Amino acid sequence: MTTDNVDSVDSIKIINDLANFSAERDSDGIVTVTINQSDRKMNVIGDGFNQSFAKLTDGFVNDDKATGLILTSGKETFIVGADIDALGDINTYEQAFELVEDLKGSLRKLETAGKPVVAAITGTALGGGLEIALACHHRIVIDSPKTKLGLPEVKLGLLPGGGGTQRLPRLLGIQKALELMTQGKELRPDAAKAIGMIDDIASDKEDLLAKAKAWIKTNPKAQQPWDKKGFKILGGDSKHPKVVQIFSIAPAMANQKSHGNYPAITHIMSCVYEGCLVDIDTGLQIESRYFATCALSQEANNMINTLWKQLNKIKKGQSRPEGFARKQVHKVAVLGAGMMGAGIAYVTAKAGIEVVLLDRDIESAKKGKGYSVKLLDKAISRGHSTVEKKQTLLDLIKPTISYDDLKDCDLVIEAVFEDREIKADCTHQSEAVIPESAIYASNTSTLPITSLATVSTRPNQFIGLHFFSPVDKMPLVEIIMGKQTDDETLAKAFDYVLQINKTPIVVNDSRGFYTSRVFATYVSEGIAMLAEGIHPRSIEVAGLKAGMPMPPLALQDEVSLSLVRHITEQNNRDMQAEGKPVIVHPSYEVLKVVGEEHGREGKKMGKGFYDYPENGEKHLWAQLTNLFPTKDKQPPQQDLIDRLLFIQANESAKCYEENVVRSVSDTNIGSIFGWGFAPQHGGTLQFINAMGADKFVERSRVLAKKYGERFEPASIIIEKAEKGEVFVDDE
Repeated sequence: MTTDNVDSVDSIKIINDLANFSAERDSDGIVTVTINQSDRKMNVIGDGFNQSFAKLTDGFVNDDKATGLILTSGKETFIVGADIDALGDINTYEQAFELVEDLKGSLRKLETAGKPVVAAITGTALGGGLEIALACHHRIVIDSPKTKLGLPEVKLGLLPGGGGTQRLPRLLGIQKALELMTQGKELRPDAAKAIGMIDDIASDKEDLLAKAKAWIKTNPKAQQPWDKKGFKILGGDSKHPKVVQIFSIAPAMANQKSHGNYPAITHIMSCVYEGCLVDIDTGLQIESRYFATCALSQEANNMINTLWKQLNKIKKGQSRPEGFARKQVHKVAVLGAGMMGAGIAYVTAKAGIEVVLLDRDIESAKKGKGYSVKLLDKAISRGHSTVEKKQTLLDLIKPTISYDDLKDCDLVIEAVFEDREIKADCTHQSEAVIPESAIYASNTSTLPITSLATVSTRPNQFIGLHFFSPVDKMPLVEIIMGKQTDDETLAKAFDYVLQINKTPIVVNDSRGFYTSRVFATYVSEGIAMLAEGIHPRSIEVAGLKAGMPMPPLALQDEVSLSLVRHITEQNNRDMQAEGKPVIVHPSYEVLKVVGEEHGREGKKMGKGFYDYPENGEKHLWAQLTNLFPTKDKQPPQQDLIDRLLFIQANESAKCYEENVVRSVSDTNIGSIFGWGFAPQHGGTLQFINAMGADKFVERSRVLAKKYGERFEPASIIIEKAEKGEVFVDDE
């Protein structure tokens, strides 16, 4: 088929002249195009892609000999999305609009050419990669547990800009499409096929291409459903009574979860609503306008800067010392089989590493291994694992009570109770048997590594590895350098954290390190508000409105009141021993009243700031307002929100100023991955950057005057404000 006044061309020659694209045509006229970007591990839609894809499209459409097209990849993945780094070059709405319109123009030309186009998906297809596949008439995926399919743009404050907000609801129905896009869900092949996102599953590349060609031969004049006369959206368009109900409820449900902190969610819903009232071409233009709005939003800028650019720097080893070859850990000892130790054993064995799980009695050690059994059984029930994989992982974990079993371990991770004497005993017994080259790590969350290392015969090989609970879900590990820890030990620890698929940040030794120190300010501030007579419900709502995953009082219950008192008292004793002044936070007396006097120590006990009835939802303890009478005049909600955010950002800046945390990237990523600092702000230091240091200082001083000198801005922020600078890493 040819377009008007255009002579037939040889698409093979045109495509083979393009960088990163190759093509061949078989005897039936079916053109197979392989995308293989030579300078990248995975294919992305980046610089030059749109222009090359436009030439590919024109070549195929105007080639009389071409009867069908297969789009596939020369890599184990298909296309993993757009080149997010390139979005940093966008400065105007016009640029953002044209960027997505260019690709969509080519995709519309392909799907309306009157020839069949098949996406032969070799692996993961996310974002723009899936959107290209959705513009094909048929989608086939190689079956693999590693393959992910979805439109996760919302996780970076964006929306699908390659037609996803229009094609997905026309393919699956509005409700299912909204759910996938607003939550950024990623599906495995079987789940994607079950809902109609893809059409078929292949066993391998050969089967994939064979199925693609067979489909093309039986569908020589393929059309997209939405281009056929009389097409109706599954379940109805935006005017359908059932869909009207969805749109009347969906914004409220979204706001209940996001509290208005993620405008991309609202824009996705608007795209779908408006786009499903009009034809596909108009809908695609509507999407481009909303995409441009998202791309230039502060939220997208924050999230891309931190959750993409800075995160990639960390994973590439920004904080890893140079001059040391990368090493793999082969055998790890975990001391303490409680919840933390059991979790560390699981994620280590999951990475294929042998684990010795030691506790004081064999029953406790075996119980720790049982934690892995529960996680694996749950994974099997959900189709995410198999009985064979379960057994392979469990075979790697050896429960024991004997330190002799540590003799060939190259890493020891101590995860016992926060008691110096117990930890010292673990160090002595381990170092008596482990190899000279082995490194020793403590999972302490508060005790300084340097002080713990004083009992070690090799303090240069003593380091902190602070995991977060639950270990199997939390992505971060905080690596703590003691004063005598050497760079080779840091390099080995850094490599281990990447080996178990966690994100490492590196901090220097101090009381509470970075994450525990700043996290404490959030819950403590919430508790201090209670002591001031602020209604507990207002405190909790403010935490959620701020964008935190849990409100402060509920979060304190999760941690336990007794643990915080124990840590506070230990810190106070240490400060006194060092001759330093002890500053008692206003939250401490509240913890004593609720925890000690009333025996309410938190969720594990079934009562804390909340009650936890067996057959009902948790709710705030009714006596809180009697113990801490609510003032008649309550402060503005924005004050409460600002207090919870500013106290964390200010303490983070102090950590950076004191060289506790080593980089801006580690500070931001640590705040989001470590304790869930409001992701829409892109981390604690990015929160200051986005506001501007001058405005942060101004607001901090207002808060300090009203609520206490702890809100006085850190010196480094004042300095940044005076110089008009922001927090950035040295390149």
